[in-house]
Amino acid sequence: MEKLLFTDKAMVKGRALFLGERLDLKSLETTAHLATLPLVVEAGDRGCAVLFRYGAVVLFGLNPIEEASFLSYLKPLVIEPFAKPETEEAVLMQDNVGGRIENGTIWLQEFDISRFQIVADVLGKSVVLAHYEGGTAKVFDQIEPFADSLQRSARDERWGKELLRQLGRTLMIQHKIVGRVEIIDKPELLWDSPALERLYARLENEYEIRERHTVLERKLDLISRTAETVLDLLQHNTGLRMEWYVVILIVVEIVLSLVDLFLELK
Repeated sequence: MEKLLFTDKAMVKGRALFLGERLDLKSLETTAHLATLPLVVEAGDRGCAVLFRYGAVVLFGLNPIEEASFLSYLKPLVIEPFAKPETEEAVLMQDNVGGRIENGTIWLQEFDISRFQIVADVLGKSVVLAHYEGGTAKVFDQIEPFADSLQRSARDERWGKELLRQLGRTLMIQHKIVGRVEIIDKPELLWDSPALERLYARLENEYEIRERHTVLERKLDLISRTAETVLDLLQHNTGLRMEWYVVILIVVEIVLSLVDLFLELK
């Protein structure tokens, strides 16, 4: 039988944080833990933490002091930490039916590890999406002048390096949300616990994981296509200018030859 958590509580607070680009969990996986895939470890006096390699951690049942202490403990394991981590909070309530989700409150039939892992999976994906939604919005604000400049002229090369940076950032985000985080993939836990499929589906729907992922993908695709279009135009203009340089050099050479010929005849 699976271990139950918080057996003396009917309500537990959960908090997800997107701490950095990655979490190095090798050292924690070799120590005592409550579960794996995703990794669950004890935290605080009676709480627990669910950790994800892509940089998110979800804390359950920790007071502010315990949370600060645990995050300080995790700090050396965070690779490329964010200055201001994205966060998401939820309240977990226990009742005999379970499955309801309203205004950040999640009702669970039991406080067992598998259900906490499912909740953590969705909360973790939610903070990742929130982080990249904010970053993509900033890129959108920066890419807008590039698109606007196309209406007037495509000869301004000062955008070139900045566009390459934005294009690289866009590709990086796409790689992370699809490859590393696997936003729209179901957690492996469901293969062993199909009874939790309905809970996961409700959570995924409540936090609009798939819808937000689709919107983010569309924005990233638009940014990528805009950057590629402007770069193609800049490259075309550069090539055209080089052709004009060659023509001018040929004309100058012809003029000089004619001058020499005229002086010889004279």
